[in-house]
Amino acid sequence: MTIQFYGIPNCDTVKKARKWCDANDIEYVFHDYKKEGADPDNLERWADTVGWEVLLNRRGTTFRKLDEAEKADMTREKAIALMARHPSMIKRPVAEHEDGARVLVGFTPSEWENAFC
Repeated sequence: MTIQFYGIPNCDTVKKARKWCDANDIEYVFHDYKKEGADPDNLERWADTVGWEVLLNRRGTTFRKLDEAEKADMTREKAIALMARHPSMIKRPVAEHEDGARVLVGFTPSEWENAFC
């Protein structure tokens, strides 16, 4: 099985998840948001699957640095546009089973084990 794995390489949570995949012989294709950007079609699909509220990282510095007008009255469309423009605002990592049937946001080893092992 190969999973699609999205994130930023220097993120500590992404590092833990990649190390977990390696230790569990889970093959993955890594998509680096910093180099490759965030595909709005993926963001739409993930928002449909897990909800845009789960996907949007409101705790990170990128979100916190936005002016109040950009943060106000957040909607699905506004969140997806912000995440496409600022991939650091996507909660990391996002992992997707190769058939697209399962999407995980963030890294919890037990959830990943249930999904991918």
